[in-house]
Amino acid sequence: MTMAEIREKARAVGITPGRKRKLELVREIQRREGNFPCFGTATDYCDQLDCCFRDDCLGKNR
Repeated sequence: MTMAEIREKARAVGITPGRKRKLELVREIQRREGNFPCFGTATDYCDQLDCCFRDDCLGKNR
């Protein structure tokens, strides 16, 4: 997901993205959506099936 898409997603859930870094912004979105704020910490598996960043997160760590 691009930063532009992440900023758009943030605005959609009521977060003002400002100059936040990707990691910080994604974790804030995760919290707002009721998921664990864990972006970038999974190694091989993620049980947060409803998280819209799941594929990006798992791909990042491979």
